[in-house]
Order: sequence, then structure tokens, then C-alpha cells
Amino acid sequence: MKPIFFAKALSSLLLLSVLSACAPLMIAGVAGTALVASDRRTSGAQLEDETIEIRAQARIRDNLGERVHVNVTSFNRQVLLTGEVTAEKDRQGVLQLVERIENVKSVVNELSVMPLTNLSERSNDLLITAKVKASFVDSKDLFASAFKVVVERGVVYLMGRVTQREATSATQKTRNVGGVNKVVRLFEVISEDELRNLLPPPAPADAPKPAK
Repeated sequence: MKPIFFAKALSSLLLLSVLSACAPLMIAGVAGTALVASDRRTSGAQLEDETIEIRAQARIRDNLGERVHVNVTSFNRQVLLTGEVTAEKDRQGVLQLVERIENVKSVVNELSVMPLTNLSERSNDLLITAKVKASFVDSKDLFASAFKVVVERGVVYLMGRVTQREATSATQKTRNVGGVNKVVRLFEVISEDELRNLLPPPAPADAPKPAK
């Protein structure tokens, strides 16, 4: 079995095992619909982000092959590059390839010039990712679906459209997860009023029963 397929399978297993215990909370949590709120990006932005990621990975693969390990994460057209390259010229080459992709607004280049990580190291990052996501699902003050979590060598990158309150809470919860070495915040901060406008309207209260 090729390493990439093994890693993807392991990722699915880890996420299922860690998050399955939290599923009841997501369905019947104290926050009600808050815990199952949809992505805060527009549907158009979500499609653009998916397209950016696919095109970026294809260009990196076509130009640099397997001599680099690059993860591409796009949120509202801000692209995060994580992973390893063995030479500075490749680090800059990846950046230039991604910057030229249509609809890319900005690129945060977190690629490290170092030997590529092995399967064990990447599996550990997948486990940390699952634990961080589970801590959000298990929280009463966070919308788990509002966050993107990327982990590279124990460094956790947090993305999303969140309030300052949510950003602070998510950062603290992430720092408390075992194995996390550092937290990097790449949030789009919105106001509490903006958040309220993004949430689904509350269910109407039941009409009072007529007195007998």
C-alpha cells in the first residue's frame, strides 16, 4: 500500500474514533443548532477554495514531483502552505506557483526547508488534528464547523471567520491538547453582530395553550 493512501485511511480512522464519542453532543448539545452550524463562507467562496486547493496540488505535483511534501489549505481565498521542501528554491517555487492561481487573494508560506517528514510523524499530526477538532465539538461556546485545523510537526494552524471571543477560546483549547507545540492563528475576525446575522433564526416558541 502506498504511504499516501495509508495516511488518508489512517486519517479517517483517527477522526472517526475521536469524534464518534462527541457525536451526541453535536446533535443534542447545549448550544442546539449552534454546534451544527454550517460553514460561514458563502457557497461561492467554498467552491473557489476547493478549486484553488485542487489546482495548487496539481501544479506542485507536475512541477516538483515527490521531492517536496506540501499541504495546501485555502480559506476565503487565503492560502496556507505547510510541509517541507529540501531547498529554498523549491520553497519559493511553490509560492510562485500558487500565487499565480486564479482567485488567490494571499498566500501564507509556512513551508520549512528540511528533510521530508516520515509516515509516523504525519500520523501523529493527524491524531493531533482529530483531538483539536474534538475539543471544539465538545465545547459549549464554539461552532466546530467554523474552524479549519491544519497540523504540521505539532504546529497547529487555525483558520476561520470567527469573533475575537471565539478566537481566544479556540486558541486556549488547542494549547491544552497533548502534542501541540505551537498555535498559529490565521483568523478573519468578525463582530458579534456579524456572527448573529450568520446564525440560523431561532425556532419559534410554541403558542400558549388556551385555558380550559
